[in-house]
Amino acid sequence: MTIYSRAECSCCERAKAVIEPRRKAHGFSVEEVDVDGDPALAARYGESVPVVLVDGKVRFRGEVTPVLLDRLLEAEANRGEKGQARG
Repeated sequence: MTIYSRAECSCCERAKAVIEPRRKAHGFSVEEVDVDGDPALAARYGESVPVVLVDGKVRFRGEVTPVLLDRLLEAEANRGEKGQARG
């Protein structure tokens, strides 16, 4: 999971607060990228932060909805279990 955020962003802090307990429970890694450190990222995501990507796909902009994140994580876990069963 990648979180594009910026310093002193209350929406970004709320998103991280939603994600962190789920990261611990599911054991996935989170990369946080400060968009203000790169002019291209600032132009791309500037007013939309936080932007959360899961497996390279944008899944949330501006707000992370706990229920939708739980559904997404459950779907990802189920997809992984099906892949292991075939392997």
